[in-house]
Amino acid sequence: MTIAVRPLPEAQITPWIESETLLYAAERMANGESADASAEKARLSREENFPNDRPLASHTVLQVVSDGSPVGILWLGPRDSLHPDEWWVFSIDIDAEHQGKGFGRAAMGLAETVARERGARTLGLNVFGNNPRAQNLYRSLDYTVTAMQMSKEL
Repeated sequence: MTIAVRPLPEAQITPWIESETLLYAAERMANGESADASAEKARLSREENFPNDRPLASHTVLQVVSDGSPVGILWLGPRDSLHPDEWWVFSIDIDAEHQGKGFGRAAMGLAETVARERGARTLGLNVFGNNPRAQNLYRSLDYTVTAMQMSKEL
């Protein structure tokens, strides 16, 4: 099995952005944020990161492929313009039918390679509290917790 990344085909960019925006809002809601706040944060993220429905020039959206067949999508780039060597995995989505088969682990290794080749000194990410599978993966890849938010239902 050969895992690789390639640019997401142009025709798939806009549909992926729309899907990613909805997914981001849903993940925020699933982690305790109100529907209105989640939708607003997702909208602002889309405006900031995808002007004119295209990724920022410094970002890359990649298709994760196994033996030439798509298995997921990886979005990464500098966390912000003030720190171009501090890269961020904004999203890694392995298709449901391919999860648990090592594709996420392989994609994270490729993310490190891509980021390093483009001048990154660090690679960070956010993982929501309700995703222990991803948390365990990132720990096993030597990612460390740099911040933690907590809340309690009242």
